[in-house]
Amino acid sequence: MVLVKTPAGQEALKDRHGSLSSRQRSAFILFDGKRTTGEILAATAAMGITQDDVQAMIAQGLLAPVGGQMPAAAANPVVGPAAAALAEAPATDLGTVASPVEGSGRSPMERYKAAYPIATELTAGLGLRGFRLNLAVEGAGSFEDLAALAPKIREAVGDAKFERLDKALFD
Repeated sequence: MVLVKTPAGQEALKDRHGSLSSRQRSAFILFDGKRTTGEILAATAAMGITQDDVQAMIAQGLLAPVGGQMPAAAANPVVGPAAAALAEAPATDLGTVASPVEGSGRSPMERYKAAYPIATELTAGLGLRGFRLNLAVEGAGSFEDLAALAPKIREAVGDAKFERLDKALFD
């Protein structure tokens, strides 16, 4: 999902509003309406930014989807582990990647739980050349985030090794 700062978010940033921690503020600046949530979470994983932080900023009215339309799951003010499960809506734009509800009918959370260990194994096996990609995978907190990283993982490990991850994510 691509998010952008709301007028209230711009004001909070300008006034150094107390509702944003310093690490959240660093991530908040990156929401420019061009980068996906997965890309921003990957870039800020080292700071400890999670999907929960993003959900909190949405719930506070500081961030909104680019089109102004909040998917039904993201509009839910639930914060915490349940929010990550709710954040994956079938309407999520994954580019050329399959929809999370296609195939076996598993939920996005089930797909994420099956794919995450495979993704970390594959990227950890790349050594230093895959260090950043491994950090991005470790920072992925949802199916959407992991699916966004899938093309980069495929490119790094090759089609043969990627097949296991592809089945775990998109079968």
